[in-house]
Formats: sequence, structure tokens, C-alpha cells
Amino acid sequence: MRLGISGIALTAAAAVFGASVALAQTAGPPPATPAFANPPHKNLKILPQDISGPQLLGTMKFFAQSLGVHCSFCHVGTAGQPPSSADFASDAKPEKRTARKMIAMVQQINAQNFGVTDMSKARVTCFTCHRGSPHPLTAPLAAGSAAPAGASPPAAAVPPKSERGAA
Repeated sequence: MRLGISGIALTAAAAVFGASVALAQTAGPPPATPAFANPPHKNLKILPQDISGPQLLGTMKFFAQSLGVHCSFCHVGTAGQPPSSADFASDAKPEKRTARKMIAMVQQINAQNFGVTDMSKARVTCFTCHRGSPHPLTAPLAAGSAAPAGASPPAAAVPPKSERGAA
């Protein structure tokens, strides 16, 4: 029996498929989760020691978004490099020490003024003052002035449609 070009192509495709299935079954386990994503975490002083990896990463992403920064703003590392190259435990950067003070301040404000002990229900967060800026906004933006790069105007700055006059 002679095979035409389509028969040869079909046979070759079947052989490649079979080899890929066999290779997939003998491959090792998937890559391990990055070490910084799972407890025990190193050098946590404000956040709980038993915080899960996903909770820690989510918290750090929230901080970064609230301040409009990247990990290397507070942590020793180079922006654009893989997280595995950063030294998250290091206290070498003053921004990290400031962040700890500010986290403690936010926790205190929430507990004393709003009775919040579960920070997932916080009334005051980093975003309350920072609005996407690395430094807290200490005064309302003047009418017509531009917000700092990455900052969002407070929600109260734009009245609801029902309160706007007809234009």
C-alpha cells in the first residue's frame, strides 16, 4: 500500500502527537511556587506571621496600587526584574520602615475610631490619603489643577449626576 503526501503527513502528525503525550506523562512536577509566597515569611513585623501567600501578595499589590509604585519602592530589588531577585526581608530601604509605621497608624485609626479589627473591613486604607501617589495628598486639589501622576481624585470631588445642575 502506497501512501500519498496527505497519508505521510497524517502519519507524521500522529507520531508527533503520540511522542508529545508520552513526554508529558514523564515530565517532572510543575515548578514550585516562589518561596516568598508561602509561610513562614521572613521579617514580618506588622502583618501576621501566619498570613497566607495569596493574602500577603494581595496585600502588597493593594499597597503598590494605593501608592502608584512597584515592589522596588519599598523592597531591595530592581524594577523590571523577577521578584525572585528581590530581597523582600531586608530593612535597608527607609520606605519600608515608613510603610510599617503607616500600616500601624491605619490599623490604629480603624480600631480606635471605627471599631474595626478585621482589616478586610477597614474604613481607612493607604488609598484614603495617597490616592495613587507615593506621598500622601495633604490638601484638596485646586480647581483645574492636575492630579499627581497616577492619582485619582477623591470620589467626593465629582458630585452624583442627581446633584449636578443642567448644563
